[in-house]
Amino acid sequence: RIMRPDDANVAGNVHGGTILKMIEEAGAIISTRHCNSQAGEPCVAALARVERTDFLSPVCIGEVANVSAEITYTSRHSVEVQVNVMSENILTGAKKVTNKATLWYVPLSLKNVNKVLEVPPIQYARKEQEDEGKKRYEEQKLDRLETKQRNGDVIFPVINPEPHTVGYSQSSLIHLVGPSDCTLLGFVHGGVTMKLMDEVAGIVAARHCKTNIVTASVDAINFHEKIKKGSVITISGRMTFTSNKSMEIEVFVDADPFVDEPRERYRAVSAFFTYVSLSKEGKPLPVPQLLTETEDEKRRFEEGKGRYLQTKAKRQAQMQQAAR
Repeated sequence: RIMRPDDANVAGNVHGGTILKMIEEAGAIISTRHCNSQAGEPCVAALARVERTDFLSPVCIGEVANVSAEITYTSRHSVEVQVNVMSENILTGAKKVTNKATLWYVPLSLKNVNKVLEVPPIQYARKEQEDEGKKRYEEQKLDRLETKQRNGDVIFPVINPEPHTVGYSQSSLIHLVGPSDCTLLGFVHGGVTMKLMDEVAGIVAARHCKTNIVTASVDAINFHEKIKKGSVITISGRMTFTSNKSMEIEVFVDADPFVDEPRERYRAVSAFFTYVSLSKEGKPLPVPQLLTETEDEKRRFEEGKGRYLQTKAKRQAQMQQAAR
């Protein structure tokens, strides 16, 4: 579809959350189709995880975004979908790949939303494809478990924070989940959640550097629990790490499902977003150094630095391999 002004920021760059929402919609369609391709209980595919996603190039107002999806692996209860996004300048015909993403879905019964159904298997062209897919499945399963175990932090407001500190830029958004946010099962679309997360992360980044910012990448997004219609969700974001030209922002979503079934607030989704600062000409700008004050902030900064160096090393290795 064509990108409109309400899809973009003040500089004309399409929000990363808009692209993530389109990616998730494509994944939900293809995985739901596949899971209903054989006789059995009707179901809807629910998003469980999005692997690290790099924003290779910005999409601008007036360009056409083309999203294509393919199922690349199925386990007994989950579907792996790989999605590519290509932008086209319809005035010049120029095309470029802007995003590549891998998503995992599970089929939930329409009759019983807590029942996960079996997934019809797919046919692989080569045995190696199935083996590689199984390896990716086991890795994401382990990472999801580890991420859920370390989810417990809460963001508290800071009185009169100093510029460039964590408290200065941290932000929260409160949203009442309505019918338009939800699937046929009455739970929030993963794409809706990711769009809100990107919005909060973008506010944190803009507050920190006071410039135009764009989403550079998103680390794995883990959907720990479903969010029901009528819940009030709080999307919170805080700066964890800065390099010379990038910012890492931790974002998590907490849900209060107090309308139909009162229960304590729970952590539903978590992820790390990376942003870069751009000039009016679209050139990268230096990012102000994050000032850490508490021991927890210093610990999170070092953890973010580790992720940054790991990603940088992996990217350099890929470039060297491509050069060969």
